[in-house]
Amino acid sequence: MRFPAFLASAAVLALSPSLGLSSMVWAQTPDPLPKTINVKTNIYYFQGEQALAEALKRTPNTGRAKNIILFIGDGMGINSVTAGRIFAGQQRGLDGASYELSFDKLPYSGFSKTYSTDRLVTDSANGISAITTGVKTINGAIGVDGTVVGPRCRGSLKARVPTLAEEAKLAGLSAGVVTTAGITDATPAGAYGHTPYRGWRADSDMTAEAIENGCIDLARQLVEAPAAIRMDVALGGDLTKFVPDNDPRKGNRADGRDLTAEWLKQTPTATYVTGAKDLAAIDPTKTDHLLGLFADGDLPSPVDTAEHYDVPTLDEMTAKAIDVLAKNPKGYFLLVESASIDKWHHQNNAYHALTDVDELSKAVQVAMDKTDAADTLIIVTADHSHGLVLTGGSTREEPIMGLARNHGKDSLDGNGQPYTTLSYATGPGGPKGGPGRSAPTEEEATSPGYTQPALVYTDSAQHAGEDVPVYAGGPQAHLLSGTIESSFIYQVMAHALGFK
Repeated sequence: MRFPAFLASAAVLALSPSLGLSSMVWAQTPDPLPKTINVKTNIYYFQGEQALAEALKRTPNTGRAKNIILFIGDGMGINSVTAGRIFAGQQRGLDGASYELSFDKLPYSGFSKTYSTDRLVTDSANGISAITTGVKTINGAIGVDGTVVGPRCRGSLKARVPTLAEEAKLAGLSAGVVTTAGITDATPAGAYGHTPYRGWRADSDMTAEAIENGCIDLARQLVEAPAAIRMDVALGGDLTKFVPDNDPRKGNRADGRDLTAEWLKQTPTATYVTGAKDLAAIDPTKTDHLLGLFADGDLPSPVDTAEHYDVPTLDEMTAKAIDVLAKNPKGYFLLVESASIDKWHHQNNAYHALTDVDELSKAVQVAMDKTDAADTLIIVTADHSHGLVLTGGSTREEPIMGLARNHGKDSLDGNGQPYTTLSYATGPGGPKGGPGRSAPTEEEATSPGYTQPALVYTDSAQHAGEDVPVYAGGPQAHLLSGTIESSFIYQVMAHALGFK
């Protein structure tokens, strides 16, 4: 049913006791004879009826999961979801406020408490570690419990906690990780890594104490893991962490090892690719062990793809990973991270950050299309939030990236200056060494390279500590509702796979 545009405009409605539920009246009207409209022609009432009908048909799937796909929107707090939804809709020429991201359609949702054992506000290391191991740890640590002490190796080997990906492998399933960051960054390392310090990504990053006490870097952990727990698919960036410093590819490994060559020697069907075209050409029926490193560090943003034409998108990597892993009749576990939400929030660049919320939505849609909700548990959540603020002042047709405007007229702050709809609590957009920034123009504020204003200046925006959303569908998804600990997500996934 298509509704006239005026029915979708904001109107204050109230139920009329005299007319019953079949009619509504304007809450405040100078007309002594209230004007009535049939609720069946009101778009919000109609949508509500449809949503209720769908909800009443919903039956929790209490069966076992064959597959689990865990999506992490790094730094994707609830404001990032809301602003990302609006931005995605507006980019398509649609009403942003009513637009739906793919994961908005998952039937169950809740909130996750993300704090670490030592901080009110977590980093990505503890954030993902709690989700993949069921155990919270200190900020900066991955795959170990909270007894570790910062970047110190001594004693940390005893603190190791297995990840769900490793447990899945031991149970005969396949496992993989996909990210738009470097593959040794904190979140992807949450699938396979165990370290008291997330910064030990290549051997050249490590301290003498760490090496003396038996710790190894995360790139080696990915490649050297015993076959019984080794990842079958790893797609992302970080080429420099895998090749030596005397290599033409300009790596930064000090041990002289080429880990990409070692990956290829591990199985007869191992493959290594460095570009989108090569990834697309992979025949999943002939590949069981896939490594893709598509950048020296993090992958570039899709906003800048004109400069980086041979870099795969998150949905393309997700599709290929599923194709390779799904050959296992026992099932698989896949961790997918949209990392650049966080990377660009740190720079107070909302345009790039919210573009990657949309990229996450596309990847989730691919996973929905390629799997069966009857046997695949899909979870979408975040490791932590960011201090993004969506401020009032704009009417719905105004671009969320621009100035706060009322039907084209600038809304003004208490100083008589225009202000942006989006801003941050901390970051490089804050005032530095003097008075605040001058007011931007609309053209400046809507530019992809614009740095949104921040309240407090820091070189890199700080994470935020509010609970983050969790969306789920498939076997045992109904358990992910209400307000939960981030570590509880592991319990649900392990239960769904029959490990509990």
